[in-house]
Amino acid sequence: MSGLSYAAPTSVEDAVKLLAGASGLAKVLSGGTDLLVQMRSGRLKPDLIVDTKKIPGLIGIREENGGFVVGAATPGAVVEAHVGMNKAWPGVVEALDLIGSTQVQGRCSLAGNLCNASPAADSVPAMYAAGAIAVVVGPNGRREVPVEQIPAGPGRTTLAKDEFILEFKFPPRPARSSDAYLRFIPRTEMDIAVVGCGVNVTLDEKGVCTAARVALGAVAPTVILVPDAAAALVGHTLDDATLAKLDAAAQAAAKPISDKRGTVEYRVKVAGVLARRTAAIAFDRAAGKTSAKVH
Repeated sequence: MSGLSYAAPTSVEDAVKLLAGASGLAKVLSGGTDLLVQMRSGRLKPDLIVDTKKIPGLIGIREENGGFVVGAATPGAVVEAHVGMNKAWPGVVEALDLIGSTQVQGRCSLAGNLCNASPAADSVPAMYAAGAIAVVVGPNGRREVPVEQIPAGPGRTTLAKDEFILEFKFPPRPARSSDAYLRFIPRTEMDIAVVGCGVNVTLDEKGVCTAARVALGAVAPTVILVPDAAAALVGHTLDDATLAKLDAAAQAAAKPISDKRGTVEYRVKVAGVLARRTAAIAFDRAAGKTSAKVH
């Protein structure tokens, strides 16, 4: 880490200038739970770290236009303690809650999890399913980007070197809407997902799905949206035929690799099973039925 520089700007403008002017590798510190581990292991050797946590608005949650805005560096523990987010977006909260230990929860952030760009990131499928929008800042001002357009591949994003995420916008909730997130891991906790699944639905008075988004993690180079899985839900109640179509669509979209956590065949099968289970929880929540968090 020789020659490493650290800066903690207090404005967006200063942060952008620091990133733009960096001569070597510059990394944004949002939570640091991935970045610091990668540095200590020698996998990553930045020349400059720009800590964004002192910039106003980077930490905190506010209600805006019927939805929620979450600062990019807001710790997971803060999001999990927010009553409004728990009510509106329980799937996002439970996905974020799965990142690491209690200690990690005090540091980890949605922006860090997204921009680390791991295909197996837990909060990312839930954010995809939620239709969250990332507010990106850079030398040309602000731009709003759907979260699914941020990851470009394992460890890579579409952000320019002088850009970073300021906050995330979660849209207003229609009536009878909810979401859920499930993952499958080899151990009981604090492991990397073999497959993760986020499902977000809106139902009508009869329990028929009128809108849906389905996302899968750890089955492709990036987390993926699965439009065919969403289409399998829209216009239907969650009967056996709908579940079968959802399962098939999830399996068809999965293009995983084999590694120490699971084979291609196993991951494909699990993708279908998880999609069914996650959809069942999301439907129950949207219908107003109590459904305990399932990790």
